[in-house]
Amino acid sequence: MPQEVLECPAIWIAGASCSGCSVSLLNSVSPTIKNILIDPVIPGKHVNLRFHATIMAGQGEPVLRVMLETAEVKRGEYLLLVEGAIPTADDGLYCTIGELEGKHLTMKEAVLELAEGAMAVISVGTCASFGGIPSGSPNPSGAKSVREVLEEGGLSKPLINVPGCPPHPDWLVGTIAMLLIKGIPSPDELDAALRPKAFFGKLIHDNCPRRAYFDTGQFARHPGEPGCLYELGCKGPVTYADCPLRMWNNGVNWCIGAGSPCIGCVEPTFPDKLQPIFKKLDESALERFKISAR
Repeated sequence: MPQEVLECPAIWIAGASCSGCSVSLLNSVSPTIKNILIDPVIPGKHVNLRFHATIMAGQGEPVLRVMLETAEVKRGEYLLLVEGAIPTADDGLYCTIGELEGKHLTMKEAVLELAEGAMAVISVGTCASFGGIPSGSPNPSGAKSVREVLEEGGLSKPLINVPGCPPHPDWLVGTIAMLLIKGIPSPDELDAALRPKAFFGKLIHDNCPRRAYFDTGQFARHPGEPGCLYELGCKGPVTYADCPLRMWNNGVNWCIGAGSPCIGCVEPTFPDKLQPIFKKLDESALERFKISAR
């Protein structure tokens, strides 16, 4: 007898973002995006993506109704994935995801309404996780993270942050797989910023192939030179991610491997407190930006 495949409905909505998080997922190599959307992510469990404005064929009010019907019929069963920050100024009117009966549906309204009935919420990318670039000073749209919007709305829901600008596709696929296998992560499986420790549990600095240069005081003075990139503004000493081990583009390379300093894009303090990109962090910054309670 063929094994019954259980469905896990998912709704993906996007606010203040560049769609780079979606593009990163579409570029997943193993599993491919076809595997993710069509095949069981794990044996016996399949993700049914009901709404994703960037990649779906349907548009307009009919697909918004599908999204809302999913939230009603599958209450407590679906995953809500949020890409991008949520503008909150002027009651959220700086970002709408469509119209229903002639009325704008704002990103803020959609997040609160859909999160209320979701099994869990996943913030996809740094903008959704921490506000990211849209929330950078002076932030005229009042862009905020999913966590902030849920807390201000009085909603307590299981929330997992998968930051990155963009996040590695493995981080997102792995997080979804962990949810399907084990259920909601326990508090000790997430760090203080609600990131899965499986991917964000170690400093980039600790696994960097240029660490020996740092320990022996050999620092590059210009991009492209051998040596540690700390003097050129590398944020690896305050950034938690497994980029040095996982690498990008199907394991081909990563930022420091290409000669660029780490910019700390997975951190809650990105970008405002980790810039300028090519300016060295001072010693006080090293302590100030480290997340406590690890």
